[in-house]
Amino acid sequence: MSQQIIGLLGGMSWESSAQYYRIINERVRERLGGLHSARCLMWSFDFAEVEALQHAGLWADATSLMIEAAKRLERGGADFILICTNTMHRMADEVQAAIAIPLPPIADPTAERIRTAGYQRVGLLGTAFTMEQDFYKGRLSIRHGLDVIVPDEPDRQVVHRVIYDELVQGHVSPASR
Repeated sequence: MSQQIIGLLGGMSWESSAQYYRIINERVRERLGGLHSARCLMWSFDFAEVEALQHAGLWADATSLMIEAAKRLERGGADFILICTNTMHRMADEVQAAIAIPLPPIADPTAERIRTAGYQRVGLLGTAFTMEQDFYKGRLSIRHGLDVIVPDEPDRQVVHRVIYDELVQGHVSPASR
């Protein structure tokens, strides 16, 4: 039986994408053993371009970039696509509508793991977009019945700053921890 080819929409940031790549390959090796690794294709964005669109509120332009990249992965032979970041799931429905292969929503397996662990109320940390908009927390609440809490506005600003000024650049200061 041949492994499916995973299409990865990455580069948002490459630090995040590296974690997805590492974890996917670790899971494949655990399941198949030996020297096995994942068959995958990755489209890696220049995150500076994506970040500029996000912070300018140009989500339609960011969606167009995501759709074009997803189509490239599909043409390249990917059997399904994963978005290697939470924030860009904001446009997952539009991307899914533009391709013929599956793009599973990240919130669903997250909710499954939360419920399996026996939790009903969860805290959500992420970019301001992820914490404030409903594409992620709304899916957790509405579709999965979870009580999702986010920090107050000043703390959301701190978390957002740490993500963009530290995590995506490969470091976290002791104060941020």
